[in-house]
Amino acid sequence: MTGGRIRILHAIRSDGFSGVEQFALRLAVAQAADGHDVAVIGGATERMRAGLDPAGIPHTPAARTLEVTRAVRRLARGVDVINTHMTAADVGTVAALWYQRRSRRPAVVATRHFARPRGRLGPLPIGALIRRRIDAQIAISTAVADAVDGPSTVVHSGIDARPLRDGLLRERVVLMAQRLQPEKRTDIGIRAFAASGLADDGWSLEIAGAGPEREMIGALAGSFGVDAAIRFLGYRSDLPAVMDRAGILIAPCPVEGLGLTLLEAMAGGLPVVAAGAAGHLDLLAGLDPRALFTPDDVDEAARHLRSLADDDAGRNALALAARQRQQREFSLRAQADGTEAVYRSVL
Repeated sequence: MTGGRIRILHAIRSDGFSGVEQFALRLAVAQAADGHDVAVIGGATERMRAGLDPAGIPHTPAARTLEVTRAVRRLARGVDVINTHMTAADVGTVAALWYQRRSRRPAVVATRHFARPRGRLGPLPIGALIRRRIDAQIAISTAVADAVDGPSTVVHSGIDARPLRDGLLRERVVLMAQRLQPEKRTDIGIRAFAASGLADDGWSLEIAGAGPEREMIGALAGSFGVDAAIRFLGYRSDLPAVMDRAGILIAPCPVEGLGLTLLEAMAGGLPVVAAGAAGHLDLLAGLDPRALFTPDDVDEAARHLRSLADDDAGRNALALAARQRQQREFSLRAQADGTEAVYRSVL
């Protein structure tokens, strides 16, 4: 197939609605708008349907790997490409197609979202078991491509640009928006905010997100004497509106495949201070050096927060430069085109 409509099936083993599910939803809608036939397996049914139904994209729930296998078996006959997301969907899809010849089955393209190899099934690496049944891999960042098992093509995640918020209307708020899980290093954000001294100048720290570290994070804030300046917002479905009020985003996680929250901040013109590792480097390297700090280096993160907080012009310049990069290199249009090129390379 060298052109024309592609019949695409996205597969996720999930009943949630986090970064990967949102990634698949945005891409599926963009592909349907380009004239392709698209269907999606997996993701929280209500939230996926809210985005897919207006575009006429059918959705099949799949909270377990076996449900992915059954759905793929039922739907694969009318499909050109199955785009899998995360290892469980890889396994479920490969199992569904195991006895089909390559000439008679859809191409399988695995999107790799995390900067690590697949895990193991008992003593055997999962990658070794399924690699020959995966026809191509897409990595969402250079860091992911460098870490995963097997070759891949980098196609950056993309989002649509958002209206640019006037920097003068932003509040003295440092925002941290992420799940409260150990790998996200929320504690580094708390420590950096406390060390910056910004609380003494009327700045507050807002934390949007939920997770098992909520109680520990609250106790940590109290131990540094900044608990009065910290507001826990919980999970927010209106994160763009929260971002539009904030003055700076801090993103301390050093293992993001790319960083959807960071990308959304760039799109909306919110200046960022982020751990200088993994996918954050694809997003921010080469901009204002204050946008990146050495992972887990609380003092450096605090200095960058303080410096940007005291530099209105510098914050605005960083926000504009980051937004221009997002529009140029991390747009949904660029992602859809890059993904389609990978599909066509295996059809």
